[in-house]
Amino acid sequence: MRPTGRGNAADRDDGTGRRSRKWQSALSASTVFPVNVVPAEMKKKLPAVVLPARLKAARFAGDDYGVTESPDWRETDWEQHLHRVEIHGTEVNYVDIGEEGEDRPLLFVHGLAGQWQNWLENMPRFSQSRRVVALDLPGFGRSAMPTERITIEFYGRVVAALCERLELAPAVVVGNSMGGFISAELAIQEPDMVERLLLVSAAGASQMDVAKSPILAGAKVVALVATRTFAQQPWVARRPTLRHMALAAVARHPSRLAADVTFEGLVKGSGKPGFDTALRACLEYDFRERLPQIGCPVLVVWGEKDAIIPVRDADTYVELIDGARKVVMEDTGHVPMLERAPTFNNLLEDFLRHDVVEDELEGRLEEPRSAPSGAYQRT
Repeated sequence: MRPTGRGNAADRDDGTGRRSRKWQSALSASTVFPVNVVPAEMKKKLPAVVLPARLKAARFAGDDYGVTESPDWRETDWEQHLHRVEIHGTEVNYVDIGEEGEDRPLLFVHGLAGQWQNWLENMPRFSQSRRVVALDLPGFGRSAMPTERITIEFYGRVVAALCERLELAPAVVVGNSMGGFISAELAIQEPDMVERLLLVSAAGASQMDVAKSPILAGAKVVALVATRTFAQQPWVARRPTLRHMALAAVARHPSRLAADVTFEGLVKGSGKPGFDTALRACLEYDFRERLPQIGCPVLVVWGEKDAIIPVRDADTYVELIDGARKVVMEDTGHVPMLERAPTFNNLLEDFLRHDVVEDELEGRLEEPRSAPSGAYQRT
């Protein structure tokens, strides 16, 4: 794996003093997430459409693709960690694992057609040292449909209420796809609740542009609905070729993923009643003008071959959020946390340990950090 780091060096002081908020890291300084200043005219123009990989290409995906992280999620009795809580009149299902310690709690937020099991390969490792929570958003997983209309702002309020009810704040928040959209909204709505923010192939940077193009928007919606409908069949997950056919738009090499993690993490969450309304909410809401309000450390992680949300959207987040860093994972699709779990978890671990200096968040580092040498090299 060879992630690349890139950050923003522009100064956008809005006069509110939000950028000057204190940020302390308990661990030593690190340059794992460097800031490279790249002239805008030199930025590579990346295509908005990524074609699915051929089935045979999976053999070249690298040794870390589809690898089960340690400890193995299959060794956990997940039912004993499941709980329910009423938030805004809706029963919300969540998993709560790990013990309170010196490290801040970790909160995972799934994406469209997802559920808490999207994070099966990530929760066991981090629950060894901290409290870890992952929820089913209303309308997904085992959570009921809300009485209130689903919007990104509503979901932001739900996650904020969950943090308050479970006494998680300030938490490290990690969101994938729509979950990244919601997590960023949370950081804007309730900045004191988010200590650090990791956005994984997050929606929210270009969906309004897509919505203005009926042909492109229609194609993406049809692809998502077709994937959801086909993948609902349990037997699909058991056959490598069918996994590839059903999920090639979601993961780069579905045939390399284990059948059980495919079913639990990608198939089982499809077909829920909140899908259509949540998809519409993603296409209708534009918060790009508010992204500069985010004042916590931010890491943006993307799959180079994401066929759902283009990797160029990572640059939008980095450009609009002062001090944000970017890591692109080669030959990886829309769910890096499942596709290359050990590598993703290493990135998250290093982000948690990264020592934040105040000027970094201000976008006023005197000199850009150099790129890492030999870190996370793809095998």
